[in-house]
Amino acid sequence: MDYLVIEGYKSAAEEFSKEASLDAPVDFDSIENRMNIREALQRGDVGDAITRVNDLNPDILDTNPSLYFHLQQQKLIEFIRQGKIADALQFAQDELAPRGEESPEFLAELERTMALLAFESSPMMPTSVSELLSPAQRLKTAAEVNAAILESLSQGKEAKLVGLLRLLCWGEAMLEERADLPKLDLNDGTFGERTPR
Repeated sequence: MDYLVIEGYKSAAEEFSKEASLDAPVDFDSIENRMNIREALQRGDVGDAITRVNDLNPDILDTNPSLYFHLQQQKLIEFIRQGKIADALQFAQDELAPRGEESPEFLAELERTMALLAFESSPMMPTSVSELLSPAQRLKTAAEVNAAILESLSQGKEAKLVGLLRLLCWGEAMLEERADLPKLDLNDGTFGERTPR
């Protein structure tokens, strides 16, 4: 159930809760609110996402400067993606530069983001810079916001199933050092042969 809630499958969570005769672990409307925020970030509408987060709980961004910086960084990336260079420069100067002065971590991230302007669409752009324009960057920001919202609701940030799979992989790696055992293929759920040591 927690996987459905954390990953935002509202209708599936409602049906599962009803079919299993379980009490709802959360307010199902909170799932919809989180998914609206995630969808806004995935389409590049950072302003809408920030507004929705503040409507949901203004303390989330007030108490998490790193999250707020990453949202502002994503907004800068979206300006650059849209070719709004003047807006990007002004936004970076007004909103992000003061935060960069406060924290060396933020300054390094800001410099990496500003490098997008220097390389534009050059094939010489380093991967560490070009990855900021990938859809994965939007997903990363959305996941960070989702985790912060879940934490504010006193829920786990990660589905227990994901943690169990991570533990399974770790356990297999530890056993592999000591014995020859069949390895679980997570793609199809079958056991296969281990590669010889």
